[in-house]
Amino acid sequence: MADVIVRRLGPADIPDIYMLWGEAGLHVTPEGRDSAEHISREMEQESAIFLGAFLGGEMVGVVVATDDGRKGWVNRLAVRPKHRKGGLARVLMRACEDAFKELGLGLSCALIEDWNDPSLRLFEKEGYVLRKDVFYFRKSLGREDW
Repeated sequence: MADVIVRRLGPADIPDIYMLWGEAGLHVTPEGRDSAEHISREMEQESAIFLGAFLGGEMVGVVVATDDGRKGWVNRLAVRPKHRKGGLARVLMRACEDAFKELGLGLSCALIEDWNDPSLRLFEKEGYVLRKDVFYFRKSLGREDW
């Protein structure tokens, strides 16, 4: 993957992020947490890491990662369908892990939906351990579009 360039993303990249998420089949809530305004604010926070993978100037992969102060979280990892199976997801994961190490974090974690077999396999191949003793709880604080 010598030709791949990974770089931090900024507000000007948001339209490309939307396009990539759509092509990858990720659910997007443009009136909620995925609004350009909200993502722009997130990008300004030190705890948010938005990375894009580029081939020949085209964004072919994107990942959103966060630092909760104790752990790094890999979120919203997506690769354009025509570029899958070429190692781009691994490149983005390693970039996240490197960013977490630079922040002094000792754990990299992810939440993956049970139907997402490709992501489950990817994380297992990368040495992540599936924990079946942890449950995810969620509560909407009045915004259903989040």
